[in-house]
Amino acid sequence: MSEPFSVAAEGTTLVGDWRKGARNVCPLVLAHGFGGSRRDWGAVVDALPADHSVLRYDQRGFGDSPYAETPYSHADDLLALFDELDIARADLCGMSLGGSTVLHFALDHPERVHRLILVSPLIVGWSWSEEWIALWKAIGRLARADDMDGARQAWLAHPLFDQVRGTDNEQYQREAIAAFHGRQWIADAARPEVSDVERLHKLEPPTLLLTGERDMADFRLIADLIAGAAPEVTRIDYREAGHMLTLERPAEIGKAIGEFVA
Repeated sequence: MSEPFSVAAEGTTLVGDWRKGARNVCPLVLAHGFGGSRRDWGAVVDALPADHSVLRYDQRGFGDSPYAETPYSHADDLLALFDELDIARADLCGMSLGGSTVLHFALDHPERVHRLILVSPLIVGWSWSEEWIALWKAIGRLARADDMDGARQAWLAHPLFDQVRGTDNEQYQREAIAAFHGRQWIADAARPEVSDVERLHKLEPPTLLLTGERDMADFRLIADLIAGAAPEVTRIDYREAGHMLTLERPAEIGKAIGEFVA
């Protein structure tokens, strides 16, 4: 049974739920990707042992956690969540944007992280390819022109979701994007950060890196850099899989995560 919670963090409130189990001393904290919510982890959590302690939360501006104009850092928000909920140390798992959140947190606060799991991760301060920038700018232009429906359709057509289209999970992805307000496409108050690429060699926690061999080139390169530069990384590269491993391979990654943190 999961218990709901809410935590104040620099002008907003982080909302989530915590299934407190007896299996692991350190809870497993899950951070979702851009435009998503804690609900994206549903099938992955189902694949974990039922007595495993799991905390899911909506990052600022997504799901039930309100957007705010206050300058912020997702990693600082996570620190506020740790402190408010009296979590001394946890296993951290992040998907895409959530991957950059937990990686940045682990670099800033290694003493608070037992093990780290990165699923198709982004990285703070990444220099995007021309292909990515062009696609992102096209979505932003629609959003700033007050055509949010058009922006959502352009996001749904993004190559990130190529391996989801035509599958049983396509409807879930459509509904998730339809629920996203899209304010971050217009402007985002996230504070500028120095790139974490230069700090990867300092990453202390043992790390599980889960990737799809058909993910976009930017994310493939990010994963290669993490695998090559961080000291203790175990990588699983799923054949025929793309970016959205939480939808494409939830049972497989749930099993891998459960075994890694056991």
